[in-house]
Amino acid sequence: MAHSGTSSSGSFVQTMVLTDIATGWTECVPVRTRDSGNVIVAIKQARSLFPFPLLGVDFDNDSAFMNAFVVSWCRSEELEVTRSRAYRKNDQAHVEQKNGAIVRRLVGYGRFVGAEATAALGQLYAVVRLYGNLFQPSFKLQEKTRIGARVIKRYHPPVPPVARVLAHPDVTELDKERLRAMMENADPVLLFAGIRAAQEELGRRIDRRGLHPKLEEPIVVDLQRFAANLKTVWKNGETRPTHRRPYKRTKPWPKRPSMYEPFEAQIKAWLKEEPTLSAAGVLQRLTEIDPVRFTERNIRMVQKLVKAWRMEMAGLIILN
Repeated sequence: MAHSGTSSSGSFVQTMVLTDIATGWTECVPVRTRDSGNVIVAIKQARSLFPFPLLGVDFDNDSAFMNAFVVSWCRSEELEVTRSRAYRKNDQAHVEQKNGAIVRRLVGYGRFVGAEATAALGQLYAVVRLYGNLFQPSFKLQEKTRIGARVIKRYHPPVPPVARVLAHPDVTELDKERLRAMMENADPVLLFAGIRAAQEELGRRIDRRGLHPKLEEPIVVDLQRFAANLKTVWKNGETRPTHRRPYKRTKPWPKRPSMYEPFEAQIKAWLKEEPTLSAAGVLQRLTEIDPVRFTERNIRMVQKLVKAWRMEMAGLIILN
């Protein structure tokens, strides 16, 4: 997954996603550049993170994977190397769905460049791997039946990937004991707070291109405050600091001349003499003065002017 923002020029951070088909266990590793050496280091790191031995890898046809260096290294490590068919995107459906559900959902589409951004991204994935694999249930396809143009899919009951690992007969009992110990020490609320803290750090680095050369101090997670905010924060929807911010105009809006400016003093004089004068009465008087400029279609604007004047007068009365 490329974190290039709106331009794919130059070098930028990428995420290598590995998903186990049998259990759905997913590991994400940031890669600073598309270099064969960095890809091999990322595979080594992911291999150490999986809770069971890695026996083989199934790449897509990306040149970052299908090259002499990466393939030779995998074979030297006794990893079976296979790849998807050309022009068949559904061959990588198990990992492609994680690209959107995990990487894009949590990281967004911003541009990340440099070693510091890679380290910040790694801090996020270190928390996401535990939160997603231990506590987030996911569906797994049980069977698919095609009847003409209709496709019927049936799924297993949704469970977290760790449940499938513990139920798999080929996983050793020693690996299962490690997983159980990991589950006992993991707190989903604390992990979720860690995800938000890591996203805050990434949000400050989106498209900055090295303006902050040093990593800032890690954010201290206040678990009590975070848990208390969960009662009401859901009303505002999910906030993701890594996603694109709404555009805010910094320059003042140019003021356009209004057709009511020449008559503003006259309107205020009318309202001062007759405070109960309605907006329709004001518009009628303006129509008598200039019937070409003012018509019945201007009633809404006149209502706004009258309302603003009355609010101004009410404020003066309260202050006095």
